[in-house]
Amino acid sequence: MSRSDNRLCTGLPRRAFLGDVGMGFTGIALGSMLQRDASADGKVPAVQPHFAPKAKRVIWLFMTGGVSQMESFDPKPAIDKYRDMSISDTPYKGILDRKNIDGNVRNMSALSLALPPKILGLQKGFQKRGQSGTEVCDWFPHIGGIIDEVSVVRSMWTTDNNHVAQLQFHTGKHRLDGSEPSLGSWVHHGLGSMNENLPRFVVMGRQPSDLTGGAQSHGANYLGPEHSGVMLNVDPKNPMPYSSPGRDVYREEQSGEFELLNQLNRLTEIEYPNDPATRARIRSYELAFRMQASVPEAIGIERESKETQSLYGIDEKSSRPFGLQCLAARRLVERGVRFIQIYHGGTGAAGGRWDGHTNLAGGHTQGSREVDKPVAGLIRDLKRRGLLDDTLVVWGTEFGRTPGVDGTLGRAHSPFGFSIWLAGGGIKKGVAYGATDELGFHAVENRHYITDLHATVLHQLGLNPKSLDIPGRKRIEADYGNPISGIIA
Repeated sequence: MSRSDNRLCTGLPRRAFLGDVGMGFTGIALGSMLQRDASADGKVPAVQPHFAPKAKRVIWLFMTGGVSQMESFDPKPAIDKYRDMSISDTPYKGILDRKNIDGNVRNMSALSLALPPKILGLQKGFQKRGQSGTEVCDWFPHIGGIIDEVSVVRSMWTTDNNHVAQLQFHTGKHRLDGSEPSLGSWVHHGLGSMNENLPRFVVMGRQPSDLTGGAQSHGANYLGPEHSGVMLNVDPKNPMPYSSPGRDVYREEQSGEFELLNQLNRLTEIEYPNDPATRARIRSYELAFRMQASVPEAIGIERESKETQSLYGIDEKSSRPFGLQCLAARRLVERGVRFIQIYHGGTGAAGGRWDGHTNLAGGHTQGSREVDKPVAGLIRDLKRRGLLDDTLVVWGTEFGRTPGVDGTLGRAHSPFGFSIWLAGGGIKKGVAYGATDELGFHAVENRHYITDLHATVLHQLGLNPKSLDIPGRKRIEADYGNPISGIIA
């Protein structure tokens, strides 16, 4: 019998034979797999990246609904020049003609193609901020205060004109083209844990509506459920659903329950050795048991000073919820979590807080009050603790808004050009990269599709996206993207 033969002379599969004679060998192997040489404090050696990384971890901040680029990080004074004019009376009269619409953009609704031609003026002023002089809307004064740490990319585009672009932003795939794992799951798949007592991929905030992707925005798809994001709350007493065994259950009793479950799961694994759901379940039980002690401590923001809590806006009603999440993110990256994804603005509706069809000013005023101080506080805190150099922070949204009016003093969806920004983790400081046209409608200079952002994140982590591929899963070139070299230091 050759060494590669996985069957005994009787034709009985070796795995089934081991299961029949007892669980000893399987238990030892599985225990080794789960522990992965973890030390007593949970610290483990990291998996080697494909090349030298500039970042070790990522904090991914997503604004649900579509933040207006003109009223955030790409102000356009020309909009005021043409305020209340018909688009047909400006040099941009053909801006909405089908021939000028990017051929890759799909799912265009009749509303957006027949957009009322009246130009909506800027709903808020702006200033040049920092030594870099980057223009930032006055709704974001705190982020404006750290803009010299940031590279703003003003030339992003995507292909979905509806809010399923939220899913596309996280997976790089239009829903009509199939499904892909989320970026956080690719990072989880590609890099080992730095702390076996905590998840590699953590998710906080209210996820997008099920109508626009829901949990798929932090799901692993064909990589297997063990690579999906783990939802956490910022309440140390209840950090995740069903994380506590209950006050009437002793730890020894729970440990015995876990051991019984593991024995049952191991029996299943012998019968179905390639079943990803079984593999994920075994790992999740082991991780859940370890997390009961480690997670409450990790997000225990009550241990932070009043000065630090104030830095994140936790002492203010409007910014407290998002401030708690941003501060928890800093504590988690300190403890070795690889990828932290925080949603802001989820309302249960298809859009979200930032969906500015009607009264854009009201929604963006409230949204910016909730995130501006926490996000700036996160950057400042990471920097003063020496963490920003190898922590990549990404701020994004699914698409931008149109220069024309929609609804009542609002703007419609625009996938043709919008803004994101990155900081830390080997990214250039004080840069405004790429450009949209005079009205902020089309990305016209250094255009980048969403997978270019994904490629940038993976590159900074030392990962080659093509080297992460799963056998039998074919992807097209656009799925991999190209790093945005103009913002990489």
